[in-house]
Amino acid sequence: MTTASKRILSIDILRGLVMIIMALDHTRDFLHMGSVTSDPMNPEVTTIFLFFTRWITHFCAPTFVFLSGVSAYLSSKNKDPKQASNFLIKRGLWLIVVEIVFITLGLTFNPLYNFIILQVIWAIGCSMILLGILSRISHRLVLIVGLILFFGHNILNYLQLPEQNTFNGRLIAFLFTPNVSFIPIGDNHIIGIFYAILPWTGAMFLGFSIGHWYTKEFDENKRKHLLFYSGLGLFLSFIVLRYFGLYGNPTQRIVYNDILKTVFSFLNVSKYPPSLQYYGMTLGPALMLLSGIENLKNWFAKITMVYGKVPFFYYVLHFYILHVVLVIAFFMSGYGVKDIASPQIPFFFRPATLGYSLPIVYLIWFSVVASLYRPCIWFQKYKATHTQWWLRYL
Repeated sequence: MTTASKRILSIDILRGLVMIIMALDHTRDFLHMGSVTSDPMNPEVTTIFLFFTRWITHFCAPTFVFLSGVSAYLSSKNKDPKQASNFLIKRGLWLIVVEIVFITLGLTFNPLYNFIILQVIWAIGCSMILLGILSRISHRLVLIVGLILFFGHNILNYLQLPEQNTFNGRLIAFLFTPNVSFIPIGDNHIIGIFYAILPWTGAMFLGFSIGHWYTKEFDENKRKHLLFYSGLGLFLSFIVLRYFGLYGNPTQRIVYNDILKTVFSFLNVSKYPPSLQYYGMTLGPALMLLSGIENLKNWFAKITMVYGKVPFFYYVLHFYILHVVLVIAFFMSGYGVKDIASPQIPFFFRPATLGYSLPIVYLIWFSVVASLYRPCIWFQKYKATHTQWWLRYL
């Protein structure tokens, strides 16, 4: 095995791992009792099992976005700047279309698209467009803008921002700040923006900027040290900033009389939008793990790589499988056609009273991930043996 292949495989292993864990959160969303009515991260009402189930999935989106930046660099290093820029812009546009058309349908099963959901693929698509524009100018510019966005976007927490019902307020929310932002389109359609663009763009830009660490000319030991100590620094910054209530999160931790609730509060940092403390908590360990798995060759690595090599295929398909499972559970639980659409819930076949215990959710999650193993192997082989233009965008 060559050094170059090991470098790419380490990325596939980590990306595959976060894709597997990510499906747990979506399985909980679809099939856990109470998932649409309560916050599993709320220290006042959660349990340790429920909190961990949600918290561990916080590592997925930032790692996936960051690795998307690394992959963007690796895919562009053999192209001229104009060609690489055009590809990133077109792929970003394609990802936005996929989010709106295919992923929204997989999430809602609503063919009328009354509720359009913009999540991580939307954020990656927009960030990729911006990356295509800025990388054409200068890779150093990508790094500078990435650092400013990554470390500086929480400055907005200290500013008096325009009201969200104004144009400027909506623009800032669209780019930086929403927990969730809703934009009505006519009387019967709504766009829900769950991922503000630019805080995620910062993570992608930094991933792109460290992509040169994975070139053949870069020393392997130096790369491992840089990854480990960068991750360690991020994680320690999270500990310090969170403990002392300093910069990097819109809310401070709460100290309860109950130590477990205090720990929950400490770990309950903002994902929507992602705060600097959130990035320190998640990307810090992810970088340290990436440093340590370059030479991993065991059964675990072989399994996770299967999902990591075709993450987009896996991501889209798992929503449809989960929603089909939900439909089966819906009718098995005695619900009828009149219950398909529930008020205030954008997902068809998801009444608030439907759901299972967490052990059942874990069993379904494992089954869904296992069911995608062979299809992912098939698609990986298909991509390797076919040259259709659209395969470059998946």
